[in-house]
Amino acid sequence: MNKNKLKIFSGRSNPALAEKIASTLNQDLGSISIRTFSDGEIWVKYEENIRGCDVFIIQSTNSPSENIMELSLMVDAAVRASADTVTVVIPYFGYGRQDRKDQPRVPISSRVMVDILTALGTDRIITLDLHSTQIQGFANIPFDNLYSRSVLYTAIMDEKLDPKHSVVLAPDIGSVKMSQSYAKTLGMHFALIDKRRFAPNQAEINHLIGDLKNMDVLIIDDMIDTAGTTVNAAKAAMDEGARSVTAVATHGVLSGPAIERLNDSMIKKIIITDTISITKDKKIDKIQIISVANIFGEAVNRVHNGESVSALFEF
Repeated sequence: MNKNKLKIFSGRSNPALAEKIASTLNQDLGSISIRTFSDGEIWVKYEENIRGCDVFIIQSTNSPSENIMELSLMVDAAVRASADTVTVVIPYFGYGRQDRKDQPRVPISSRVMVDILTALGTDRIITLDLHSTQIQGFANIPFDNLYSRSVLYTAIMDEKLDPKHSVVLAPDIGSVKMSQSYAKTLGMHFALIDKRRFAPNQAEINHLIGDLKNMDVLIIDDMIDTAGTTVNAAKAAMDEGARSVTAVATHGVLSGPAIERLNDSMIKKIIITDTISITKDKKIDKIQIISVANIFGEAVNRVHNGESVSALFEF
């Protein structure tokens, strides 16, 4: 049993989720002051003693980039305040899509993210549904990539779709493995879209492989950003005679024209999690938000008590 005191702090990117995570552990969030000066600089101060404590900092690193700077300053302040361990909990790992050098003279941005946190003295990173799991290999510290499957399976089952007349449609090659896993577990059919990307956030469908006629279609991906991929896949499914389309994703980035596209699309329902704080103007009727607080709460508890985290990967 760990004798160190557990303390949980939240940045400003997603305090609602942080509150829920702390609540699952019967904890209150620690007291911290974070201010932004008129010139845009960020100031951080822990308002309680954290010497010798196991400190967990919860902060998604979605846009704006100030969220990353804020997290970095929180880590540095905790290390300098003599916390025994500093664990960074990143529900949504920003820059996760830039995980390789795919053309000359570009950075591997996800590596930069890991290097920043490691150099500052972070002892462990916990995140959820990385866009590319190879990012874990960039870190020389423990890096746990949790999965949202347990809560998403429950939400999908609540839709009461008939497996014999339902299809999991992978919207691109990158999501094939995940989509096949869902199809197998749910006992549904599987279909695939062959997509060609010709510019960032722009792609077109070349082929659709699988029978969707009179089927209820599930489009499952790790995130919905501008929603172009999801909406195009839904249109292709309906053009092939699908009965309905439900979109499921872990991270609701919902940038640019995403909300307008989703609202105007033929998608019946969009299920996302609360890894990213969704503003009121983006909470359209089609969107259902489910919480992943229990997943993170269990991970925090296991890390704090020195127990295995791998059991959380087995669902």
